[in-house]
Amino acid sequence: MTCRLFFILNVFTQTGFILSLKNPNFWIQKKDFPFLYMSKLMIGGVAQSMKRIGLLLITNILIMITISVVIRIFGFDKYITAYGLNLTALLGFCFIWGMAGAMISLLLSKMIAKMAMGVEEIDGKGEFASIYNMVARLARQAKIPMPEVGIYHSPDVNAFATGPSKDSSLVAVSTGLLQRMDSVELEGVLAHEISHIANGDMVTMTLIQGVVNAFGMFLARIIGFFAGMAFGRGEGESRSSNFFIQYIVTLIFDILFSILGSIVVAYFSRYREYKADLGGAKLAGREKMIAALENLRKYMANPYEDDRGASIASLKISTKSGWLSLLSTHPPLEDRINALRKAQIR
Repeated sequence: MTCRLFFILNVFTQTGFILSLKNPNFWIQKKDFPFLYMSKLMIGGVAQSMKRIGLLLITNILIMITISVVIRIFGFDKYITAYGLNLTALLGFCFIWGMAGAMISLLLSKMIAKMAMGVEEIDGKGEFASIYNMVARLARQAKIPMPEVGIYHSPDVNAFATGPSKDSSLVAVSTGLLQRMDSVELEGVLAHEISHIANGDMVTMTLIQGVVNAFGMFLARIIGFFAGMAFGRGEGESRSSNFFIQYIVTLIFDILFSILGSIVVAYFSRYREYKADLGGAKLAGREKMIAALENLRKYMANPYEDDRGASIASLKISTKSGWLSLLSTHPPLEDRINALRKAQIR
């Protein structure tokens, strides 16, 4: 039961580490049509959220059933024996459960992002042809297959790259970003997102998340087993575990290691952001990357938060401070700008 709770928690939160969001042209200006805008946001947002949550719950249930069957076939569910813990079976059990949430979030990341934000795919024709062509040029420079390109209607200043591989990726920008940034700054943002794809950051972060998940589950069950034995009944070889204590302790440490694991994953995510900034500067130029980040820094002084992005909030530019900064997936903008100014770019 604890592994299922752990799995659900991670599938709902891990998706955030698959995408790299950063950065505005909103079709209906809030200052001109405040009532129409708020009505659209409230009604549309609730409907989209309910649909998204329902699909994720159904997907989770089907996936958990499948994983349970696979684990039972291989016998990994029998990691507690009359002689104690079967560490090999436990390792297999935790590896399958731990990696499953991360891998599934990767495979579904593009679909979930499109559903959550209402991404509309664009091509090299029409109003947004310049954006598509800019992405195409940057992708050629980075020597990666052409990703899908899309926009989504939101005053929030954001862009993201996602997808399970370089051959199946998506770059999307908000209408808010298009409104706020000029072509120079926009190229810096898109170059950063293309660098995420070229660096294979989605796959890298998935593997890190999966290993962290498996390691946390493994340790939690070992600690839970010995806690149950410590409060068990009998003596010597006839001693039996207190399964209530074992369950509670395992659950507590599942949650604790999940939080600690998130800190580890966030650290690697921040490192990958610096690498994507450097890659973006190589593709578009240092000054374009810095100009984009400077624009974002001004925006972050008074940001607009789009409620539709709640399910992928961890993808967004971080505003956490103090100890909460340990959970930030993005470094402070000032640090990123300073790092670019000091970097040796060839």
